[in-house]
Amino acid sequence: MADNHAEGGHPDMDYAEHERTYALFLKLTKYGAIFCIALIILLAITTL
Repeated sequence: MADNHAEGGHPDMDYAEHERTYALFLKLTKYGAIFCIALIILLAITTL
């Protein structure tokens, strides 16, 4: 992520925690999408 918050961010905000949370969100979204696609493929194969 861009480090443009270093000079003007709010001092009470924990930007490192925000970036870790966002990275976790992206990882869960990616694996969730992969799981859903795999489930749809499995259902298509087993119903033929």
